[in-house]
Amino acid sequence: MRAAGARRLPEGIARLSAAYGRLLAVLAGLACVLLFAMMLIICVDVLLRNVGIAGLPRGLAWANEVSEMLLYLITLLVAPWLLRQGQHVRVDIVLRAIPKSWAWYCEWIADLLALACCIGMVRYGATAAWRSYQSGSLSIKTLVTPEWWSLMPLAPVFTLLAIELVFRMARLYESQRGPRDDAVSTA
Repeated sequence: MRAAGARRLPEGIARLSAAYGRLLAVLAGLACVLLFAMMLIICVDVLLRNVGIAGLPRGLAWANEVSEMLLYLITLLVAPWLLRQGQHVRVDIVLRAIPKSWAWYCEWIADLLALACCIGMVRYGATAAWRSYQSGSLSIKTLVTPEWWSLMPLAPVFTLLAIELVFRMARLYESQRGPRDDAVSTA
């Protein structure tokens, strides 16, 4: 039974949102695979540094750089899923203290600001990656890689975050007026 004051979204939007949720779950699963790969790389590096094995190097010189990049990719891949699940931490002391209708409007303001930030990051990420690609910029550490490789994921991931924010606003529209209960609260 629906609560008083709640609205119903069209069925097509609900199906699209569910399909999008499955896509985000696949990306979160990929992040888990990358986390496992990162763990293996670190374990092999530590093993090789501490146990001399004939014919093998004393550690993997590239392990730190690859681990850093994997951690970055894991964070990006799982961010939209975490937003969808409400698994981000938020301080909602004020939202819980003010009238429910005001809190509901504050949720809208926060989502609109987040959407604007995501759109800005999409533009920045695409522009920075393209300029880096055009200039041939390199990241020179133990490994030499094109700089645009690390910038390229920003635009697609922030696009995914922006899409999730639109679905999030649709769910807010459908809900009762009041603060969300889908996030981990610190209040």
